Amino acid sequence: MGLGKLAAWGGIAGPLLFTAGWVVSSLRQAGHPAAEVQLSGLASEEATDPQVMIAAFTMLGACSIGFGARLRTVSRPGAAGPWLVMAGGAAAIATGAFRRDRLLLSGPGVSDESWHNQVHDAVSVIAYASMLAAPVALARQFRASPQWATIARPVLVLDLASAVAMATFASQVAQPWNGAVQRAAVTLALAAEALAAVRMLTLPES
Repeated sequence: MGLGKLAAWGGIAGPLLFTAGWVVSSLRQAGHPAAEVQLSGLASEEATDPQVMIAAFTMLGACSIGFGARLRTVSRPGAAGPWLVMAGGAAAIATGAFRRDRLLLSGPGVSDESWHNQVHDAVSVIAYASMLAAPVALARQFRASPQWATIARPVLVLDLASAVAMATFASQVAQPWNGAVQRAAVTLALAAEALAAVRMLTLPES
């Protein structure tokens, strides 16, 4: 298998491994319902098995960086989509490396944050922004190509659904199910990445 095809498979493997990671971590987390704990909390210092979620963030990031680099080879020079995919991947790795202090976002001691918790919050914003912006840029790019145009609309629909879920998550109106809403938002955005990877694998390799 060539490096190009391996990188394309990364666009599928990353989302699948990340999803498997948070499913396992959620099931093993003691003391709180799965819907209450956010994804970053599963990698925090208070989590039951933080190493599982840290590995999930790292694998998602590495796979996304590789897939974004592969997308650059089939994109026009200077296209934003591949760079946003890679930026999201780098932010995912940083999200796992700079961990949150606490399992939950609110509660005793949460206001007293460490420096790495503050870095985590900053890179999480970059990760979310890249995750939502990349499909928009890619869909615009895909519409201009006969080979890719068939997935432009599905990618936008997935991204729109993710944005709605993310807005719901940010507003916290879905409490105590906010963790589940966050999982849905992230899964929809990663599904757009995986769809692009599937399409890439069905096209002849130049």
